Amino acid sequence: MSRSHTVSPLPARPSLRTGLRTGLLNGTMLALALGAGLAFTAPAPVMAFGAPDTFADLAEKISPSVVNITTSSMVSRPSDGGPVAPEGSPLEDFFKDFGGQGDQGPQRSEALGSGFVISEDGYIVTNDHVIKGADEITIEFFSGEKLPAKLVGTDPQTDIALLKVETDKPLPFVSFGNSDLARVGDWVVAMGNPLGQGFSVSAGIVSARNRELSGTYDDYLQTDAAINRGNSGGPLFNMDGQVIGVNTAILSPTGGSIGIGFSMSSNVVTKVVDQLKQFGETRRGWLGVRIQDVTPDIAEAMGLAAASGALVTDVPDGPAKDAGMLAGDVIQLFNGQEVRNAGDLTRRVADAPVGEAVPVVVLREGGSETLNVTLGRREEAEPKTYPASADQEEAPQAQLDILGMQLDLVTDALRDQLGIPASTEGLIVAGIDQASEAWTKGLREGDVITEVSQQKIVRAQDLKDRIEDAKKAGRKSVLLRYSRGGDLRFVALLIQ
Repeated sequence: MSRSHTVSPLPARPSLRTGLRTGLLNGTMLALALGAGLAFTAPAPVMAFGAPDTFADLAEKISPSVVNITTSSMVSRPSDGGPVAPEGSPLEDFFKDFGGQGDQGPQRSEALGSGFVISEDGYIVTNDHVIKGADEITIEFFSGEKLPAKLVGTDPQTDIALLKVETDKPLPFVSFGNSDLARVGDWVVAMGNPLGQGFSVSAGIVSARNRELSGTYDDYLQTDAAINRGNSGGPLFNMDGQVIGVNTAILSPTGGSIGIGFSMSSNVVTKVVDQLKQFGETRRGWLGVRIQDVTPDIAEAMGLAAASGALVTDVPDGPAKDAGMLAGDVIQLFNGQEVRNAGDLTRRVADAPVGEAVPVVVLREGGSETLNVTLGRREEAEPKTYPASADQEEAPQAQLDILGMQLDLVTDALRDQLGIPASTEGLIVAGIDQASEAWTKGLREGDVITEVSQQKIVRAQDLKDRIEDAKKAGRKSVLLRYSRGGDLRFVALLIQ
């Protein structure tokens, strides 16, 4: 039996011009495939302690700052006789049954979402996917008043957008709280416009922290507070009435809430909002390295005391290279803060100021070094091209069978045949046993092993020597660096 699921952003709720509301949700949401034959039993009752007597006072306090968002855009309609009724409308099946209304040409489409006011002068936060492609944005306040909004800026990387309305009176607003202080089990309240039904409040707890879905800068709070279509961009409040998350996605087999929702943490959102407000765009720090997590087997192969930090797999031209960083360095501290893994470093670098020098502590060959790196701007960084190295004479060599792989020397003929960059030297994986650890850990035919134990190899004997050195040092595994399509990675393989 297998289980699989995908997570996607909450779509904005389509507006129904017929005046009818429906709870039918069709396949734009994420899917959860459950294996057959599962038996479910009712869980035993669990007593909850510390629940507030009521959420009414909190809801009354924060409701005026939450808004409904209606977006409008021109969309093309199908020319093959497809339906033109709004998505989710009860009339949609009618049009399907009777062949639709034909080609209606471009028509205006409306969608609904949520947001919240963060300043009395009218700045409003929502999701990027709520307003994406819209040419008109209307804000409906809790009082019923409606105002047009303009787009200040968006950040698709975190799915955050900043809007602004003009008003001659101060607006009720809410403040951000520190999402790092939110504990699993803390009570939270979600507010928004679920299923287009208007202002609605739901309560639950923080189910998990530091969730990553698919983005580079993901840091989601997971909650069981009910979140549905139309809640996109709405706030997740702590019990002090502070926003600690922006409701963005749910996990569901049907599109409705099953108690697994995700809110982008406020400590990510506040930095994005500050930059959008100041520049109209994001300006993230750029270190200029390719990195991966330090797994326990990699830590053992490198002789590290703990599986923590970010392992540098490649250092192209950029700030890190200018500061002397090398492939194989393990970044332990960035700007005085501990680096737990690759994702942790990515977020810390993004939050750091562009153009300023920051200290970066790396482990290298058993010792630590401090490098001062002047960060660039990620949005301006572009892929670099590298000059080819001079050709070297290569003596014919027999294929090497080792660690479950058949390895050949990289020759000019192989470079031309497989499109390997001329600067790449090492041993190419000509074959691999699918029962081997190398296959299990992701190595494939065509990969080029360029380093072993952080030393370059250009012939089979180099690989053998490095393995013997590792055995003499009492290590159970050896660290390999390999290239696939120009992308460099490390992997540790057992040698005993």
